[in-house]
Amino acid sequence: MIETGWSIPEVAEELGVYSGTLHSWVSRWRRNGSASSDRPAPAASGGRLRDTERAESERLRREMSEKNKRISELEMERDVFKRCMALWVK
Repeated sequence: MIETGWSIPEVAEELGVYSGTLHSWVSRWRRNGSASSDRPAPAASGGRLRDTERAESERLRREMSEKNKRISELEMERDVFKRCMALWVK
């Protein structure tokens, strides 16, 4: 987006927020130096913040991947259960 070159819709989808919401945050950040207008912009941290954000992003991606795998497993179990019930009822 700002530094990565991703589009707002791509980032919004990745984060699970609406594009309009993310667009508002980016606009506020560009205007005020912060996504939240009631907080002052953080002081320059020599790249530490970006490293922290990158690490958090990777952690969230791994967590999302694990949860998606679990959802797939549960959907399969549900489908098997439905088939078993259909056979049992017959």
